[in-house]
Amino acid sequence: MRTNIKPANGKLGILIPGLGAVATTLIAGVEAVKKGLSQPIGSLTQMGSIRLGKRTENRYPKVKDFVPLANLNDNVFGGWDVYSDNVYEAAMKAKVLEPGLLNAVKAELEVVVPMKAAFDKNYAKNLTATNIKTGTRYELAQAVMDDILTFKERHDCDRIVLVWCGSTEIYYEASDIHQSLEKFEQALIDDDKRISPSMIYAYSALKLGIPFANGAPNLTVDIPAMIELAKLTETPIAGKDFKTGQTLMKTILAPGLAARSLGVRGWFSTNILGNRDGLVLDDPDNFKTKEVSKLGVLEDILRPADNPELYGDLYHKIRIDYYPPHGDNKESWDNIDIFGWLGYKMQIKINFLCRDSILAAPIALDLALFSDLAKRANLSGIQEWLSFYLKSPQTAPGLHPENDIFKQLIKLQNTLRHLMGEDLITHLGLDYYQELVDVL
Repeated sequence: MRTNIKPANGKLGILIPGLGAVATTLIAGVEAVKKGLSQPIGSLTQMGSIRLGKRTENRYPKVKDFVPLANLNDNVFGGWDVYSDNVYEAAMKAKVLEPGLLNAVKAELEVVVPMKAAFDKNYAKNLTATNIKTGTRYELAQAVMDDILTFKERHDCDRIVLVWCGSTEIYYEASDIHQSLEKFEQALIDDDKRISPSMIYAYSALKLGIPFANGAPNLTVDIPAMIELAKLTETPIAGKDFKTGQTLMKTILAPGLAARSLGVRGWFSTNILGNRDGLVLDDPDNFKTKEVSKLGVLEDILRPADNPELYGDLYHKIRIDYYPPHGDNKESWDNIDIFGWLGYKMQIKINFLCRDSILAAPIALDLALFSDLAKRANLSGIQEWLSFYLKSPQTAPGLHPENDIFKQLIKLQNTLRHLMGEDLITHLGLDYYQELVDVL
């Protein structure tokens, strides 16, 4: 039975805390696509297809033609940043996209001017902010809510979603104030410094019933208080950390090794990058947040406790170094020591010269469009089916996260089929062959 999904009428406002390299690449890219200057490569919502029914039916519509997503022409962008540069200026400084492309959409980008950010330097010590709000945590949350409502009215938006594209915050663990909505709201009033800037944005969005997706490894919505608020306002949340670069490769390769029961003795990963994210991660406290996010991927896929002969002695090391000359062009190296039949040793070496924001921008777009779909479909709380896009997927308490990208894709596609009343696909395929037997 098809889910009752409200139509995607009117404009969708996509508000982004952090109008840096990822966000400006997303906004400029969407404007270029709308003008027919380029294609939205890497976006499942725009380029991907989905199989419906049996293979013999040959039904493979585009995802955007199958589910009622907001049209790119109906998207309106805005956001907050610690610097006052408009999106055109910020994109030129980020140096991700060619000036020729940016100049072709200059008019559309210049009108996107960042609102003053809710910021606490203790959470990103390497940033020198110049465009920030002042006040207590409670006052900042009220100001962000005012920003959202003003933006919605000014741009005549029917709906709003928030996607965090800001910097990685310092590592910290949930405390007592994060355990319930009542305690969290009291902590806001008390201006408790254990409430991070990203939590202020998430709270503000969820309080207004607006979906929130977290593109960084911060706790943000991955605390009981936010989950409680999301359920209370019937609002979807998704997190955390965009799956790009090195971790993307791990979630592709590690499931293949595990599928063939090949052992892994060691996996050494190192990265260099020079964008704002690299600058922030140059601080050990911020790097630890990213490290924890990246380290959990292999353990979740390989499950050393369940496969001690193959992965029980796995040594996994990750490094990230700030290297300004590379800018947004992240380079990663992986050395993987594996072993096969009778314990004979082999190696895999990967040198991935990727572009961080080029990989992240379509993820941010898809999360925005799917979060809006989830809200219109009355899905609330944690949207685990969006784990496909995330490095450290948020799950319900007690649930083991699924990091295998192929299983994540099956879950995402089956969720879309379920919403649209189509049969789920198990890939068992025995019915085709039973039909042949019956014919004979």
